[in-house]
Amino acid sequence: MNAPNHVAIILDGNGRWAKKRMLPRKAGHVAGSRTVEQICEDAYNLGIRYLTVYAFSTENWKRPQDEVDALMKLLRQYLKDCIKRSTKNNMCVRVIGDISLLDEDMRQSIRELERVTKDNTGLHFQVALNYGSRDEMLRSVKKMCERAVKGELRPEEIDEAVFEEYLDTCGIPDPDLLIRTSGETRLSNFLLWQLAYTEFYFTDVLWPDFNKAELEKAIEYYNGRDRRFGAV
Repeated sequence: MNAPNHVAIILDGNGRWAKKRMLPRKAGHVAGSRTVEQICEDAYNLGIRYLTVYAFSTENWKRPQDEVDALMKLLRQYLKDCIKRSTKNNMCVRVIGDISLLDEDMRQSIRELERVTKDNTGLHFQVALNYGSRDEMLRSVKKMCERAVKGELRPEEIDEAVFEEYLDTCGIPDPDLLIRTSGETRLSNFLLWQLAYTEFYFTDVLWPDFNKAELEKAIEYYNGRDRRFGAV
């Protein structure tokens, strides 16, 4: 099986998974976090080098406050546990998104996690946290404008390569394959720049039920695609 170098996943269906079992939505998020842990291991064993997951979007703040609080509590614990897990599995972890709106203890955990794992040579795991692609691009443009005002960057110097240096994903290759679970077929403001030439795979499987076999199905679909860049 020819595994793609970089797989991005929109984790969808946690709430519906819980509802089907007459459980609170937070139970679905807990189950979904366990799936993330297993898929990281499965992805690496299948030969995937980069894995990016959409954990919490800029739009997720609009959810009911009790659900947001539950998600933040889960993410807070996940970040702490991830240091030990990443060290054990030689995983390099990076958080993308605007973390300035997160509580200081979470920001500290993110900085520590990235510092401790930066030299690990196993799976490169990116977690999109308070991430929105439009927000990412706006932040990038503002940074370029600030440099231009200071005379450090001329407009004629800006091309795709320069623009990408200001994105949260700087240094990370664009995804080869995007997976979205739960039957939804929209991008939901995820990696809009980076997905320009990515293959899309949509499945009705709810995220907590997603497993290695389902990942292999997605890779088989990817292998069946004719990857011709620039074709119309």
